[in-house]
Amino acid sequence: MNLQQKANNANVKPALKNLKTEVANELGLSNYEQADKGNMTARQNGYVGGYMTKKLVEMAEQQLAGK
Repeated sequence: MNLQQKANNANVKPALKNLKTEVANELGLSNYEQADKGNMTARQNGYVGGYMTKKLVEMAEQQLAGK
């Protein structure tokens, strides 16, 4: 991994963390960052990841469409 890739990775991680927290809050999972993910059901954790993916795809589609 070169220096540029490392810099991009450092910028992306906080944005994804914020998106994960936002999605969890929208799904009614408050305090998701502090929650013990091991005590959550696979369905709850899967919803967060699934909705994150859905939002990222929507963002990419909008960007490609020039919106």
